[in-house]
Amino acid sequence: MKSKSTTVLLTFFLGGLGIHRFYLGQNILGLLYLLFCWTFIPSCIALIDFFVFLCMSESRFNYKYNSKTGF
Repeated sequence: MKSKSTTVLLTFFLGGLGIHRFYLGQNILGLLYLLFCWTFIPSCIALIDFFVFLCMSESRFNYKYNSKTGF
């Protein structure tokens, strides 16, 4: 089961590399973040992701990212 707080921390510190996307099971997006990290575009997108995850309710996060794990 994925944790919202872990996702927020990964997004803030390692978001430019797409580590938070790998954590959430979105490997294709994570790979795209990793491939284009030298352009700093993924860092800008990760900043937006950070605020989205931070403002997202716990129940919405669980519905979106934990419902497939047999939650």
